[in-house]
Parts: sequence; C-alpha cells; structure tokens
Amino acid sequence: MQAAQQSKPWYKEPWTWLLMLMPATAIVAGFITLWLAIKSFDGLVADDYYKQGLAINQTLAKVIAARENGLVGVVRFSAENIVVELRAKPGIELPTRLLFTLAHPTKGGLDQQFFLERRDDGRYLGVVTAAIASAHWKVLLEDEAQSWRLSGTAFLPTVTELKMDAADVKPVD
Repeated sequence: MQAAQQSKPWYKEPWTWLLMLMPATAIVAGFITLWLAIKSFDGLVADDYYKQGLAINQTLAKVIAARENGLVGVVRFSAENIVVELRAKPGIELPTRLLFTLAHPTKGGLDQQFFLERRDDGRYLGVVTAAIASAHWKVLLEDEAQSWRLSGTAFLPTVTELKMDAADVKPVD
C-alpha cells in the first residue's frame, strides 16, 4: 500500500497545489495592480513641480499683501450663485472685479475659475456655471491684477459661508 502512494505523480498531490496557490495569487494580483496603474491617472503629480516650488514665495507675497491691506472676505455659497463681501483698511480701494477660484483637492478637471462683478451695494456676485461636487474645496479670492490673495477651505455643499482672513500669515525671512 505504501508503494502505491509513493508512485503517485506530484501534480496529483493536493498539498502541492495548495502551496503553489499563494505565489500564483500574488503574481495575478501584481498584474492587476500594474494594469490599474497604467489604465488610471490620478492627476496628483504636476509636470512643473519644480517651478511650482519656486513660485511659493510669490504666492506668500500675495497673501502678505492681502494682510497688509487688511483684507477680510466672507463668501456665501448657494446652488445658483456666490456672493462675496470684502472689507479692507481705510484708504484701500477695492477692485471692481474679483477672480474667484474653486480648486478641487485631487481632480484638476473639476476646478472652476470665474470673475465676480461688484454690485452697487458693494458685494461681489458670480453665477455658478457647473455643479459643485461634494468635497473639501480650496477657495481663492484675488484681484484682477493678482497682486493679493485670500484663501480658505470649504466642504461644499455643507458649508454655506466661509470667512477668509490673511491676518495670521507671517512674512518670510
């Protein structure tokens, strides 16, 4: 009886297949991961990351300029429009148009940028042109010449009001 068991070929042994199952599963999973990596694009890596890194000082200078002008903005979101109330130090003239940017944290294709026009009551009004997906959005307010910038983060559509203030930004040495 022992001689009959020893003459059994290896491929008829269940333990052989069980031991080969784990490496085979890892190889299949590796190919699936490779296929997903090639097929999908996450959009997180910028082509000009070095230039963006060098431009950080310019961005900080814009925020510092907003702080020096005493700019404070309140943004109110609704399904149809965006209303901004902007205040500055006495003697600082407010622009007639604001550049408003909604930047999605991971998908650049969802970013929206448009101008808000100043109305007679001093508030700025803009119409939302596309549906805003539920996410933590980076909100940027700039003048037309882009000499200053206010920024904030809002979880839309849950947040309906956002206050932006550059008072806590410190100058870079």
